[in-house]
Amino acid sequence: MAFIKIQNVVINTSYVAAVKLDNENSLGENSVSVLIATPQFPSSHRDAIAQNLYHHEWIEFTGQAAIALQDYFTSFNNVIDLLPQYHESNVG
Repeated sequence: MAFIKIQNVVINTSYVAAVKLDNENSLGENSVSVLIATPQFPSSHRDAIAQNLYHHEWIEFTGQAAIALQDYFTSFNNVIDLLPQYHESNVG
């Protein structure tokens, strides 16, 4: 388990379910979005069967925060790239 701090947000990397790199928000700014999946503890066993056991929330970062997260999640020290030679410009 590791924690990353970006501006005033601290994220437990154990709860990062997905990251969208190179996004653009509605204002045209570059952004990085992180999907956080935190466990929910049901009040009873019956609730556990009927409900999703995780709460999902997308958090969007722009500006310097987006650049820092882009660097973090594209670093070979933090994430294994399964297609290192793949570039979107090669898709046609």
